[in-house]
Amino acid sequence: MCHVIVTCRSMLWTLLSIVVAFAELIAFMSADWLIGKAKPSSSEEVDNRTGGSQEPYHPTLGIYWRCTRISHMQFSRRDTLCGPYAENFNEIASGFWQATAIFLAMGIMILCTVAFVSVFTMCVQSIMKKSIFNVCGLLQGIAGLFLILGLILYPAGWGCQKAISYCGPYASAYKLGDCSLGWAFYTAIGGTVLTFICAVFSAQAEIATSSDKVQEEIEEGKNLICLL
Repeated sequence: MCHVIVTCRSMLWTLLSIVVAFAELIAFMSADWLIGKAKPSSSEEVDNRTGGSQEPYHPTLGIYWRCTRISHMQFSRRDTLCGPYAENFNEIASGFWQATAIFLAMGIMILCTVAFVSVFTMCVQSIMKKSIFNVCGLLQGIAGLFLILGLILYPAGWGCQKAISYCGPYASAYKLGDCSLGWAFYTAIGGTVLTFICAVFSAQAEIATSSDKVQEEIEEGKNLICLL
């Protein structure tokens, strides 16, 4: 018989697992990993609404995505174009970024799987006599290690030609040059920290769903068990 068991700790772990997976996925797909040096508008570019020069803009560069201004759209309100600069994996700008993409993708796949499974932990708390919370916590720890490897390797690719075109000639491995880090990089770091927090907190979720109070309510014949 299926018992639906909901506790504060198990529900918090589930929500955190979902949030972490989405945060890492959004960061990975974003172009805002590097914010390039300002590109001043030329004297010929005049805003047709104000009659003044357009503000300088900052192109952004991700692991395989980029946003930049398109010259034939310079008078449009939407004067930037975002899309992948690499049509296939081999065209990613740096070997380090290729490794970063692999490690991040592996970590995100694991996190998304755990997030999906976490929704069903209200009904299923064990599989093959193993606590599903402990298994998911172990997988989240492994995913966190993949994410750390990806984030460590990513700055090593700042010396590639693509990054130099955005960050200037002084950009090199682990040196930003004229660029700055965008929100996607910080989101990936924050998501990695939360991944390990989720891995640790999964043990608390397992304790909460197997407590004496839960067992007492199961023995009383209750199918829906909600505990603080």
